[in-house]
Amino acid sequence: MTDDDANRGVVMFGANRVTKLLNIKYPIIQGAMAWVADADLAAAVSNGGGLGIIAAGNMPPDALDRELSKIRTLTDKTFGLNIMLLSPTAQDAVELAAKHRVPVVTTGAGLPGKVINRLSPLGVIVVPVIASVTHAERVRKQGASAVIAEGMEAGGHIGDITTMALTAQVTASVDIPVITAGGIADGRGMLAAFALGAEGIQMGTRFICAAECNAHDNFKKKIIDANERSTVVTGHLLGHPVRCIKNKFTQMFAEMEDSHAPIAEIDKFGSGKLRAAVVDGDVENGSVMSGQIAGLVNKVQPAREIIEEIIGEAARLAGNVNRRFE
Repeated sequence: MTDDDANRGVVMFGANRVTKLLNIKYPIIQGAMAWVADADLAAAVSNGGGLGIIAAGNMPPDALDRELSKIRTLTDKTFGLNIMLLSPTAQDAVELAAKHRVPVVTTGAGLPGKVINRLSPLGVIVVPVIASVTHAERVRKQGASAVIAEGMEAGGHIGDITTMALTAQVTASVDIPVITAGGIADGRGMLAAFALGAEGIQMGTRFICAAECNAHDNFKKKIIDANERSTVVTGHLLGHPVRCIKNKFTQMFAEMEDSHAPIAEIDKFGSGKLRAAVVDGDVENGSVMSGQIAGLVNKVQPAREIIEEIIGEAARLAGNVNRRFE
């Protein structure tokens, strides 16, 4: 990114409601990915000017306590913690967020009213991930500071509305800042999100290929080798659809669903598969969660470089778009 691009990027994207609310340089948030989004990755993103997020997932409380202590040694910038509300350890994560005075908490898989009531009085900014206009309006009434509108193009657990349709309707329905997620990996996606009324973006898949990400090299290579048709959605029968890259695991999962295998059996089959891919590098029998945008991710880069590249590209493209109307 040239100095001119950097200056344009700061002017265009660096002083809106999202950056002011979260106290970050650029309105780029790193997605919360279980087994992937740890203190190392989150700190690198925060140090690069974005908002790094640690994913609590189903992490044991003592392990999460260590991650929250560790990130304070890696960055003095704002960072966040994602709490999956359906997790059996969700309440432990809430109390650890209170203990560590985590600046920002994002939530998923449920309504965050109790989280907001517990953490907001402590000064914690709570930003729920939502997948519908109704959900966005409900969490706004509960006191959410902003929302992350995540479309079905995203990796991992998804809803059923596309990012473009969801963003436009959510930004028209709520008066709090909207951050767009799902199908964004470059400056073009960022600019498109802003054109739809968003004031920030969240990316997961692109940051898996950050140099500071501790995911197994096999996992990163699977994303780099992917194209626009590489992902598939499984888990419809369970009521929790998940987007992953096609492999032996997704094929067997789909076969079990098609044969109407007992839900308990399917659930057991899927247990531990994300860890197998991310930690052990078994990208054929594990769950390689990835967004549809993986085809745009073609190399491993430092998190700071990823952020600056996106900001620079978005700033240049904005000028090009303006010139098309001259």
